[in-house]
Amino acid sequence: MKQLTFLALSSLVSAQAAGYSQCGGSGYSGPTTCASGWTCQYQNEWYSQCVQSAAGGTTLTTKPSTSTTTAKSTATTTKATTTAANPSATSFATTNGLQFEIDGKTSYFAGSNSYWIGFLTNNDDVDLVFDHMDEAGLRILRVWGFNDVNTVPSAGTVYYQLLKDGTATINTGADGLQRLDYVVASAEARNVKLIINFVNNWSDYGGMAAYVTAFGGSQTSWYTNTAAQTAYQAYIKAVVSRYKDSPAVFAWELANEPRCKGCDVSILYNWIKTTSAYIKSLDSKHMVAIGDEGFGLDTGSDGSYPYSYGEGLNFTMNLAYSTP
Repeated sequence: MKQLTFLALSSLVSAQAAGYSQCGGSGYSGPTTCASGWTCQYQNEWYSQCVQSAAGGTTLTTKPSTSTTTAKSTATTTKATTTAANPSATSFATTNGLQFEIDGKTSYFAGSNSYWIGFLTNNDDVDLVFDHMDEAGLRILRVWGFNDVNTVPSAGTVYYQLLKDGTATINTGADGLQRLDYVVASAEARNVKLIINFVNNWSDYGGMAAYVTAFGGSQTSWYTNTAAQTAYQAYIKAVVSRYKDSPAVFAWELANEPRCKGCDVSILYNWIKTTSAYIKSLDSKHMVAIGDEGFGLDTGSDGSYPYSYGEGLNFTMNLAYSTP
């Protein structure tokens, strides 16, 4: 009898899904309960996953109940979108130890990149991206919050800022920041969080090179060029002011892959300090990220390129700065 009891208990344990494994979804035939301390959380109709549970033991293999339902119409279809019941769904993302916290849940959250979404001119296309993210269980999307030009493009082409002859003109029109407005609104409606950055290290979509064309200097002097930095901060203020009260913003990002080849590491460090403090003076609610690639690290270094300081970055020093 003892042996039979042991076998029965072993069978029960083995029928529980391990942490981070699948525990539900359309066509799924495996265990639908999770090991102790884990909860089966709905991601979409095809996939539910065991995640760490503060309470432990509870199981959710069906879609959470909804409190509000809104209709979104297109030219050919009418599609209903729902918002899960969550009293803190409008809260701002933050950190909790080494993890992030979104709407009261502390975890690691899956996300993706879409540099181009703010340049789309069809609202339905934007909504489709976020609908697919919602279906896939992705919570964070990194988007370009910049699109700089040195000459006004043809009608209907989206651009956010004109940098020309020492002057910066921010485009707040229908083919300008209003396109980013819709991205933020669509993300907010689906409770997706956005990482929005302000300039590109590369010349794609203008970037620092567009500032150099307008204000002079070089790629490496951009970080200390007073005229360029004044225009850059003015652009930051314009964008942050539009969305500082939106829970759709996960974090602001200083730049896409900032580098200062051959520069002393103090150049980028001082720029990071100055810019992040400026953003926090405009918006104390959201997080601020650098957007760098992690160059410059002594710990575990094998002397290869990624560990070197040739790109002007000291990963350890930069991370040590705590934005006020």
